[in-house]
Amino acid sequence: MVLFITTICIFLVIRLLVLFQVQIQFFMMGQDKGFKFNEITLLWKLAKEAEIEEPMQLYVSVPTLNMAISKIVMDSKANGTESLESTQTFINKLYNYRTKIDIDHENKKGLESTKYLEKGQRLRIILKGKGIFVSEILSVGHELIIRLPLQKNIRTLDGDDWVTHDVSVYLWRKGDAGYVFDTRVTNAGVFQGQSVIYLAHTNTLERAQKRKSVRAACQIYAQLYFIDADEPDFEAVEVEAGYKCLLEDISEDGAMVRIGGRGKQNIKIKLQFEIDEKLIIMFGIIRAVEYNQNTNQSRLHFECLHIEKEMKNSILAFIYRDLSDEKKEELTALAEVEEEEQESQKIHDTDYSSLQQNQADANPTEQVGQEGQAPSYDEEIPEENSSIPEE
Repeated sequence: MVLFITTICIFLVIRLLVLFQVQIQFFMMGQDKGFKFNEITLLWKLAKEAEIEEPMQLYVSVPTLNMAISKIVMDSKANGTESLESTQTFINKLYNYRTKIDIDHENKKGLESTKYLEKGQRLRIILKGKGIFVSEILSVGHELIIRLPLQKNIRTLDGDDWVTHDVSVYLWRKGDAGYVFDTRVTNAGVFQGQSVIYLAHTNTLERAQKRKSVRAACQIYAQLYFIDADEPDFEAVEVEAGYKCLLEDISEDGAMVRIGGRGKQNIKIKLQFEIDEKLIIMFGIIRAVEYNQNTNQSRLHFECLHIEKEMKNSILAFIYRDLSDEKKEELTALAEVEEEEQESQKIHDTDYSSLQQNQADANPTEQVGQEGQAPSYDEEIPEENSSIPEE
């Protein structure tokens, strides 16, 4: 009899744990986030009243909380309870919690789960052997529902072609950073009249570092010229010999340059050389100098500030020649999410410039400031007899 009662109790406990699994997880996560019990209760009530499919989003997603609060406000207006003191007190508490979550969001070190991504988030997806695809999130619930990925706006794969495949997903989260995560396509179908695929959630995301230009080691002799003009002629090809130098590595946006003598930082220079019998001209600045007194040579960290597109492509072709297809796809995906970041920043800068202009128009006598002048420098010519490897 005792055994029977014990078994029944265990069964009931297990049953209760299953039935209230989501709520238990919600309360445990709330405690981990530093919320008090009554605050967690309030947030749970909000999630239920707002019919949020994934209640845990309230802990990190300010837009989700905004949507929930908005729904409660509209419902109170519709049912005539808006003016009740209890309603106003409740809404006031929600706004206070919203502020707290907003601050937590600003102080977060990173995205913890794909469950906290938001509708409309643009994605770059790599399917091994098939290339890079573009998509966006349509819904975030028990799984990510995303628009059927396209390549160059063309549907190259049907939904069933994605199912059970592992994919790598790259994204730029506005106001945060770039991220990459691996997941599996669990299903395909139709959502709100659109063809979609379903991605399994993951708690393993990595911040995608700014795309580092891939550098290739090389032994390329070049001619170095100093730039005096404020606006150099980017199309001019030098016919006179410059200062001989050696490129030890190269990327699309810079190079490591070895010269004879002591180099100088912040000097504007022009490099002219050939890759695969194609002329390359790079304009830029020396960002750092490593001087070796024993050999009387310097290694110049050169940053390219201007290069024609065709010449840039020649450098990339030289660099990417030995890269695997997988590595090329990763770099391309990172480049594309960076471009999205830059476009977003351009919009922000345009809006900010418009605001400044409006303020200037309103205060025409106010002096905004003076344009900075280009820094002057003492040219330091590499010594003619310095030791540079012969061609």
